Amino acid sequence: MANISIDKLASEVVKAVAEYNEDVSRSIDKAVDDAANDMLRDTQANAPKNTGDYSKGFKKTNRDSMGTTRRIIWNKKYSRIVHLLEFGHAKVGGGRVAGKPHLRLAYDRIEPQMMEKIRQIIRNGG
Repeated sequence: MANISIDKLASEVVKAVAEYNEDVSRSIDKAVDDAANDMLRDTQANAPKNTGDYSKGFKKTNRDSMGTTRRIIWNKKYSRIVHLLEFGHAKVGGGRVAGKPHLRLAYDRIEPQMMEKIRQIIRNGG
């Protein structure tokens, strides 16, 4: 370790913490982006397929703001029926159509892996 005068110690500590923070933030952004890509592929693979248009309509959108990394998986073409297919719905003549979970299944599979990866990133400093 280099010899640092006591006068410059505070600035060196601040600099080291800023570097750590930047490395961790960059690595977390990449981990979240990788998880969103995995979730998009998983959702498209498990979505109900009649003609295939519904599963092809899923997209990933980045919604980052200060200190927040957010990715949204949504269906661009059929956004109004996603909840009906996910949770089921009533039929016109009575009865119900069973839901086919595809978004929640993808989230439940990928979220624990992403959280563990983020814990490792924080522990290892990026």
